[in-house]
Amino acid sequence: MRVDENRNAIYQEIISNPVQFTNFISEARKNEESKKMLMKAHMEQMESGDMKMVMDKNPEMKEKMQSHMQKMMEKNPEMKKKMESKILDKMMESEKGRKMLMEKIHINEMMKKEMKERMKNMMDENPDMMEEMMQKMMEKNPEMMKMMKEKMKNKGA
Repeated sequence: MRVDENRNAIYQEIISNPVQFTNFISEARKNEESKKMLMKAHMEQMESGDMKMVMDKNPEMKEKMQSHMQKMMEKNPEMKKKMESKILDKMMESEKGRKMLMEKIHINEMMKKEMKERMKNMMDENPDMMEEMMQKMMEKNPEMMKMMKEKMKNKGA
């Protein structure tokens, strides 16, 4: 019991002192196992939405994080692909995300090609999903449906 109290007191001392905390984190980063634990905790925090609240309250930290992520992506193309894929999956989950994605795709040609390929694969794997999406599009956006039908006619001609 006493050991736990001492341990907690040490934790509190480290956490409350920015210099000590920074030193502690840099020590932790030297150890491969603790580095993995830090990254896991970081990813869980990002996914939980806690990070968004912290970023909203601290714009300077948000800029630093975005800059850091950008550098990491440039150095590690595989990580960039994983992140993009994760972001795409996340966006595909919600209607708002899909709408936003569609708008971005129209703007970004390269993303358009990649997304078309991905959508095509998804449609091939799951024809029911394609039917469902087409049905929803007809109900919600008749203009888009007209545009698509026009495109189909032009391709067939």
